[in-house]
Amino acid sequence: MKKGQIYDGIIEKIIFPNKGIITIEEEVTNPDQKTDGKEIIKKIHKIVVKNGIPGQKVRFSVNKIRKGNAQGRLLEVLEKSPIELDEVPCQHFGQCGGCTYQNLSYEEQLRLKENQVKELLDQVLMNDTGTQAYLFEGIKGSPKQFAYRNKMEFSFGDEIKDGPLALGMHKRGSFHDIVTVSDCQIVDQDYRKILNCVLEFFKERNIDFYHKMQHIGYLRHLLVRRGEKTGEILVVLVTTTQETIDLSELVDTLLRLSLNGEIVGILNTLNDSLADVVQSDKTNLLYGQDYFYEELLGLKFKISPFSFFQTNSSGAELLYETARDYVGNLSDSASEPDKVIFDLYSGTGTIAQILAPVARKVVGVEIVEEAVEAAKENAKLNGLHNCEFIAGDVLKVIDSIEDKPDFIVLDPPRDGIHPKALEKIIDFGVDKMVYISCKPTSLVRDLEVLLSRGYWVEKAVAVDMFPGTVHVETVCLMERKAQ
Repeated sequence: MKKGQIYDGIIEKIIFPNKGIITIEEEVTNPDQKTDGKEIIKKIHKIVVKNGIPGQKVRFSVNKIRKGNAQGRLLEVLEKSPIELDEVPCQHFGQCGGCTYQNLSYEEQLRLKENQVKELLDQVLMNDTGTQAYLFEGIKGSPKQFAYRNKMEFSFGDEIKDGPLALGMHKRGSFHDIVTVSDCQIVDQDYRKILNCVLEFFKERNIDFYHKMQHIGYLRHLLVRRGEKTGEILVVLVTTTQETIDLSELVDTLLRLSLNGEIVGILNTLNDSLADVVQSDKTNLLYGQDYFYEELLGLKFKISPFSFFQTNSSGAELLYETARDYVGNLSDSASEPDKVIFDLYSGTGTIAQILAPVARKVVGVEIVEEAVEAAKENAKLNGLHNCEFIAGDVLKVIDSIEDKPDFIVLDPPRDGIHPKALEKIIDFGVDKMVYISCKPTSLVRDLEVLLSRGYWVEKAVAVDMFPGTVHVETVCLMERKAQ
């Protein structure tokens, strides 16, 4: 097998996140044959091909071979899988790189993700006899399959080189090409109307986008955030400083749109970074306010343009209810909560505030200062006086916290917990922890360390926050073994 060769094969299974496994059998001459005769042997290759689903017959080209492992690039689907839908809900599916599983029913999506998470957990949690030594509670589906996102970052670009202006998501497998997702199904129609409005506005004025290779151009991103419960919308246009454009007409055009929600703020963020990231060198308020409100489980949260907040509000309620159930009743007192909870990697403090009623005190630690300020403000907004939020890296901060935890909640970024920080967390010696993970492969890596240091997983459940995509959350309740 060599790079560039093209093969046909059937995807046997998908391992997290989107790696299809294909077996190819080839007849080759035995290289160990020492006689003049040529012995033909069969050689088995396992190839990883991304973005397919089980049962599809696909054509792919080999694009990487390393240490005997091969990867292929999907060229086309030759035969549909028996589990595929006859009709895909979104017209952009296949071109847009945002969704991978919209060609499956939601039941099939959940079955696929549940199996992936369980298989990963079983790798480290099966006991010596090969039986399951923890309770796996399956998967909880998102309350909404479509129009569930409360935040979208759209990119400006073109669909083909030197083509007309586009605004949307990156084309699947492309760093440069952009697909205008005017009919995207994972957001509601307010997003689609705003996207089309902004795109037409700049098309009519022939304003160019920022070209990443040449580092020239004006338009970079469009960020739209909307409170599912409140209907409040924040619109952020991200541009360079290479042109000076009067955006008052754009503001007026946006405010004339007929929307289900209400635009409460329009901002222009200036970003001259060479990297293709949404960040702010400076942000100018064009209209209204630079925040919006959302509600979760009876609590109200003020959210700024770039602060972290779960992108599926109704799904977040399900996730946090699950975490709260896993934490359980911590109090030894019938009348007064008496335990201290550490919420590490606390973001804007949503989990900390949801757990506040069952704790004497909750201490949140988060590296993003803007998120910490938002958490403090939100705690005041919700009348919670037993929450403390600290800005800093968990690795550096937890040594200086005066309180000692009785219970720890972990909700780290996608890459998991820094190994040195994990050791410090383990050294607290709490009896129980809840780990909320948005990437099960990172979770499994951290679990191996926790298991080696005396913890065990009592139960776990997957929670689907991202229908149509490869992503899935996992919640684990861990207990310290008796010494």
